[in-house]
Amino acid sequence: MKQIQIDELHFELMIDENQIQKRIRLIGVDINHRYEDKNPVFIGVLNGCFMFMSDLLKQVVIPCEMSFVKLSSYQGTSQGEMSELIGLGIDLKGRDVIIVEDIVESGNSLKHTIASIEKQSPSSVVVCTLLLKPECLQNDFENIQYVGFEIEKEFVVGYGMDYNGLGRNIPHIYKNIVI
Repeated sequence: MKQIQIDELHFELMIDENQIQKRIRLIGVDINHRYEDKNPVFIGVLNGCFMFMSDLLKQVVIPCEMSFVKLSSYQGTSQGEMSELIGLGIDLKGRDVIIVEDIVESGNSLKHTIASIEKQSPSSVVVCTLLLKPECLQNDFENIQYVGFEIEKEFVVGYGMDYNGLGRNIPHIYKNIVI
């Protein structure tokens, strides 16, 4: 499908499943080499990371652990204020942590996630994101180690990302178009 519609929005194909899988294989090779003797902990940030993390960990052949977290927002405050990281059930002290994100836009939620994880004194923290929007970043990060694709300021759906709760199950990434 070259174009799809979700509710009132129209989208066109941006990155197909084959391109995504090729990039994930390359990231997996690098992680296997870099963390060969380290037993890293992968922490996926829900909901969007589920497809990316699943496919990424199929490429990781070294011993590792994984967990998922979700950010909950403060009630009654502006978007972007995070209250807590929920769901982390692993002691991270002295561990090498790889945070897995579907997309990094402003970086506000990622900044909060990193700060929450660093409170547990891990040995290292790096970020692996499928998509990065450099023009949208409001924070500086030295630890974004793995980026699948850099994209422009476009609204995207598919491969874990949604619009109004729909589209996460689409195996490709689509960008919003005006019709």
